[in-house]
Amino acid sequence: MLQDVAAQIAFSSSSLNLVTVLGATGTAGILGWRWWKQKNAYKSLESLPSPPRHWLLGNIPQVLAAVKQKKLFQLLFDWSKQLGPMYVYWVGQPVVILTKPKVIEDTIINGMRDGSLVRSERASKAWNDISGPILLGQNGAEWQWRRKAWNPEFSSSGLSKYVEIINQACEQVIETIQEVAPTQEVQVDPLFVELTMRVISSLVLGIPVDRKTVSPEGPPLDVAKVYEAMSILGYRFLRVATGEKRWRKYLPTKNSRDYWSVRRCLEEFLAPRVDLALQMREQNKTDLGQVSSLFRESMLVKIAAKEPNYNRESLIAEAVELLIAGTDTTAHTLSFAVAELFLNPRVFQKAQAVVDQVWQSQGTINTESFKELSYIRAIFKETLRLYSIASGSTSLEAKREIVIEGQVIPCGTKIFWSMLAAGRDPEVYTNPEEFLPERWLDQDKENIQLPMIDFGSGYHRCLGEHLSMLEATVMLALLLRHFDWELVNGRSSVENLQQNLLIYPSDRMPVRFRLRS
Repeated sequence: MLQDVAAQIAFSSSSLNLVTVLGATGTAGILGWRWWKQKNAYKSLESLPSPPRHWLLGNIPQVLAAVKQKKLFQLLFDWSKQLGPMYVYWVGQPVVILTKPKVIEDTIINGMRDGSLVRSERASKAWNDISGPILLGQNGAEWQWRRKAWNPEFSSSGLSKYVEIINQACEQVIETIQEVAPTQEVQVDPLFVELTMRVISSLVLGIPVDRKTVSPEGPPLDVAKVYEAMSILGYRFLRVATGEKRWRKYLPTKNSRDYWSVRRCLEEFLAPRVDLALQMREQNKTDLGQVSSLFRESMLVKIAAKEPNYNRESLIAEAVELLIAGTDTTAHTLSFAVAELFLNPRVFQKAQAVVDQVWQSQGTINTESFKELSYIRAIFKETLRLYSIASGSTSLEAKREIVIEGQVIPCGTKIFWSMLAAGRDPEVYTNPEEFLPERWLDQDKENIQLPMIDFGSGYHRCLGEHLSMLEATVMLALLLRHFDWELVNGRSSVENLQQNLLIYPSDRMPVRFRLRS
């Protein structure tokens, strides 16, 4: 009996060893097959420069570490300086990085026009997983009807009627600074975040920009609460876009709990207004009870009325997208513009002289005076060139073999770009490290065209470009009219940055303002 048991144990042990060996061999075989398949499929990319990579994990460890440290775009910029204008890194699939402005622009325009490049599937799924299907997560016909619906609302002519709202929001910022200047420092980054969130909330949702005015259509705007929710969703997008599986949101982890919590928070904030807009559409009415004129004229009501493809889920998701896209980008760029003005006294003095002259001739900022503030707009463009806040927040994927700058790019390759490198290309921008707003005015005199790709290119160019330029010009002009200022932390405010989905100042940009006499 004992001999039989011993024999069975020995047999079981040998069987287990055999299964283990076969399992290990099978796993090694699968990995080997995948490695061989990838090597052959993307063989043409082996000629491109590449950062050192792990034999199995490629560059995934470096990329994930950069995301965790909030230095992703700095990593791409550093690799660009080391490897040149086009290189490849490997994260399961190869990602080709472009750094020349004209090459980036032509690649986006031509690739998306002929269908050879589309938004990468992973990035699209990550965008749509934020809160539902959104414009940024679509391609083809699904993208076209959405974009067509929103284009008129964000055109320069469509936004002209909102100048008064933008002025009011900017004046509130001036009043806030006046209350504390010159005795206290002001962290301008959160101040600008509140500005831009109030403006986009007013335009899209019909919420008054005045903090004290109550909106009858739904809950008030809690800037801190909504901003925290947006930050959590943005970080989730980045994790999914860089490889985290979407199903992980169903695991009992802190990240998952935070994700579902902010989803509920934003839906509770947005749903009453979305439901009201849909009710107005269904009843074909523009006036329901206590509905305010601001809400009746909001983009939400107009889009719901003219685009029947939008339903409750997609309108809520689109509102979340516009809140995210319309807040941080302009706010952080304004913070860096304030910093660069202080760090460049010549530009500061010239900008103040321009603004003072406009006030002498117009007495205020309106659609007419806006035309005379081209130098202020140039300051904003120059800030975008150096900092490129949304430094390539989406990637493209080759749907068929294409050629970029003579390099064969196989089907399935992701195409991305380093905007920090592109904005500092010495072949395009003379003295690229210097803050020279004049370069954007001189291009008109010298009949040259500097690439301005921070808002994207082609059909997919940023929907909010005109709004961003309008907000920034008005805010900077008012600041220059009322104050002089200095950076509390000096140059470190523009050197110690956080970079993930967006680039922003780590110290929230503390500034000490002085009232002008």
